[in-house]
Amino acid sequence: QVHLAESGGGLVQAGGSLRVSCAASGGTFGVMGWFRQVPGKEREFVAAINWSGTVVDYSDSAKGRFAISRDRAENTVDLQMNNLDPEDTAVYYCAARRSLVVGRDRAAYAYWGQGTQVTVSS
Repeated sequence: QVHLAESGGGLVQAGGSLRVSCAASGGTFGVMGWFRQVPGKEREFVAAINWSGTVVDYSDSAKGRFAISRDRAENTVDLQMNNLDPEDTAVYYCAARRSLVVGRDRAAYAYWGQGTQVTVSS
């Protein structure tokens, strides 16, 4: 049974940094990624990384501030978030798919974690 467990969310001031992590069990995945959601809005793509770590993709808002990485041996994926803004406040979800193709479509991700809250204060 596949299980994704996020950790590392919390409260940080604007301009600060936070790292969220996701531990996967029950399978191996071609692509792992992060999405986020605020109440009343659709879940949106943040970043994704392929199996080898050679292909990454970021949303426009994440580009230049966030960095995604994965450890295949540990079956984990991390998202380092720098220069955080109050608009980054959201529940951050780890997602995984078997396909090797990095993508932004949340419907293509079959496996999801429960989410971790990130709150950025102004």
